Amino acid sequence: MQLSGFNNTSNRVFDFICLWILPLGYFLLLCAMFFLPGRSLHHKMFYGLFSIPSFIVLCLRPRELKELLREPIFVAVLLFAAWALLSLSWGPPMDQSVTGQFKPALHTLLLFAGCYLLVRYRSEIIQPLLFSAAMVGLIASAYNLFMFTRHYEPGMRLIGSGAFDNPLLSSHVFGFFCTYWLSVSMTCKRRQMLWLSIPAMAIMFATVIATGSRTPLVALTLAALWLSFISWNRRSFILLGTLLIGGAAVAVLFSQMIVERGDSYRFEIWQLALQKIAEHPWIGHGYNATLTLDPGIGYTLQEPHSFALGVLYYVGIFGLLPWLFFQVRCLLNSWRYRLQPLFIIASTWLVFGIGAGLTEGGGIISRPKEHWFLLWIPLALVAALSINQRARRLLAMPIRTLTPAALQQLTASAQVIEEDGLGPKVLRLVDGSFLKLFRRRRWYTSGSFNPYSERFAANSEQLRNLGIPTPQILDLYRLKDGSSAVHYSPLPGSTLRQVLQGITAPAVRQALVERFGKFMAQLHEQGVYFRSLHLGNVLVLDDGEFGLIDLADMRIYPSSLSLSLRKRNLRHMQRYAVDRRWLFEDHFGALLQGYAVMASKSAVDNLHRQVLTGSHPARAH
Repeated sequence: MQLSGFNNTSNRVFDFICLWILPLGYFLLLCAMFFLPGRSLHHKMFYGLFSIPSFIVLCLRPRELKELLREPIFVAVLLFAAWALLSLSWGPPMDQSVTGQFKPALHTLLLFAGCYLLVRYRSEIIQPLLFSAAMVGLIASAYNLFMFTRHYEPGMRLIGSGAFDNPLLSSHVFGFFCTYWLSVSMTCKRRQMLWLSIPAMAIMFATVIATGSRTPLVALTLAALWLSFISWNRRSFILLGTLLIGGAAVAVLFSQMIVERGDSYRFEIWQLALQKIAEHPWIGHGYNATLTLDPGIGYTLQEPHSFALGVLYYVGIFGLLPWLFFQVRCLLNSWRYRLQPLFIIASTWLVFGIGAGLTEGGGIISRPKEHWFLLWIPLALVAALSINQRARRLLAMPIRTLTPAALQQLTASAQVIEEDGLGPKVLRLVDGSFLKLFRRRRWYTSGSFNPYSERFAANSEQLRNLGIPTPQILDLYRLKDGSSAVHYSPLPGSTLRQVLQGITAPAVRQALVERFGKFMAQLHEQGVYFRSLHLGNVLVLDDGEFGLIDLADMRIYPSSLSLSLRKRNLRHMQRYAVDRRWLFEDHFGALLQGYAVMASKSAVDNLHRQVLTGSHPARAH
């Protein structure tokens, strides 16, 4: 009993962290620098809301590490971090404890672990999270830009409010979100989002220009080129044309900003850095080594102004190899899975970071700061997406545009199975397949970021991975009016309600209800919360197994369902008069007996109490 109680508590903690804490921590990691008073608070926020919770989750369920360790990107990052920490043995004497040196590497690895858990268990929230963080960045940047123009004097450079204290470092984050809006403008399918993304991108680009930094201009150019090819469509021609015109405009309007500082001593700095790298080219000077460069400008520099040179200086060629590998692998994975919009966004961020890292940066592993937006944040997201895409938890099916003429041709002579006041909702086509239509949702709702047709398809795939039969998805469609549709092959069988209606022998019906109780317990134990669970959405297949249909309104939780969610599931079934009579009146004992085969005693007792105390009005069906 004590062990069962402990497992239940650990499951609830695991679920709470994965479903709520990690999304909040990730959101604040992306946008909190715009309003926090300093980096120190940003670090603590990341540690408390993302890094440490990820560590707790891995302690509660160590098997989650298996998928991480099968991902080449994460393995390369792990090798890079391990080599960096090993280099402490030949680096200079440490000014701080060994634990202090290990912490940045550990928190970086936990960023990857947390992103993997976030994408695995809350994949539907990733796009809304990115959008919300980008909106915070947009509003803050618009305010910063407004205040900057009010107090502008020649030579001033925008820094930004919040935790920003340097125009160049600020430009990394501004460019990061400019890249996001650029990606959205290329991948979004709704006009409202397109009309929002274009002015948002313009505001963020103006903010980048106001910082007076030239590096993000190069990085944005590379990101735009990558984006135009990875999401090749008609907008790519517009983007490439805009890139040429915009580049010419920037060169003319801001030529002084671009030319007056020359090369900013970059060649001298790189030459000095290469001379020091040549002293220990293979193993580097050590992760904790200090770097002092004097290019003759009156003060010394502590960075080589190039991420690649920084890696070579600190950990040498042996450290550079995994560093190059995980970036190249990220880009290859993103190209391979480019049908998934999140890969396009994340890889474009990475290309922006690669461009910015050509002439800036140098520290290889650090606490959360602006440099994370150039490398670690995009890398962690691509790695997480790659793991879950390979596990078939993410949708990897092209979404076709269905014109009114094509829709009319597809549904010619179709039988209407279900309809509402707006027209047909489910149709049986002449070939026996089904077409399910989902009405257009408001652009700012979750149904806009994750259309219900795509949820239907993703849920179908995930249930199949759990061994639960579901309809085979044939195609996904987007209609001109903003609606969406899923085309699928039906499961061979009849609904459980129809089968029970056709059974005259009470003993046979009782046996079937007992089997359904076991099936329902299986769903609950596997974390499947099917909001629309009733006997009309459960099929009895030709082989006697149970299958599920109407899958859009469903979520798979990290652990077995809590007692409260099980109650909600039962309440939904109690609303249907026929279901209630068969399941909770005539054959309630059989239902409990079947449920007890898979579920714990507390869950069975909970079901019993729920039925005995339930007083919900039943629906006729």
